[in-house]
Amino acid sequence: MPEWPDDDVILFDGVCIFCSRWVRFVAKRDTARRFRFTPIQSGYGTRLAQTFGIDPDDPDTNTVIHGGKAFLKSDAALTVLSQLPGWAWVRVLFAVPKSLRNAVYNLVARNRYRIFGKYDACFVPDAELRARVIE
Repeated sequence: MPEWPDDDVILFDGVCIFCSRWVRFVAKRDTARRFRFTPIQSGYGTRLAQTFGIDPDDPDTNTVIHGGKAFLKSDAALTVLSQLPGWAWVRVLFAVPKSLRNAVYNLVARNRYRIFGKYDACFVPDAELRARVIE
C-alpha cells in the first residue's frame, strides 16, 4: 500500500451532500481538531485519491489517512469515529466481517446522490471548518 506524508486527513466527495454532512459531523465532535479534510475535487484530494486507486471522477469511498495507513470504505468510517471523544465503542463493529460492512457501505455510496442529493459545486465550509480543509 502506498504511503501519504500527511496524517489524519479525510478525503471526501465535496459535491455529495451526505459526505459533506459527514465532514461537519466529524468536525463538530473532533474537539482535539486532529482531523483535516480534503474534497476529492481539489488538487490535493485528487492526488491523494489517485495514489490509493480511487477514481476522482467517480469516487465510491471516503478515505482517511491515520497512523500512516490509508483506510477505505467502512474501515475509514469506523477508524474516524473510534478516534472521536465518546465514540470509542464503535471499535466493536470491526468484529463484523469486512465483506458485510462494506456491502452496506457500498449500498449507501452507490445511492448517495439519489438519496441525499448533490451540490452543483463543492460545498463551502464556514470559516472555522475552512481552516481545517486542505485544497
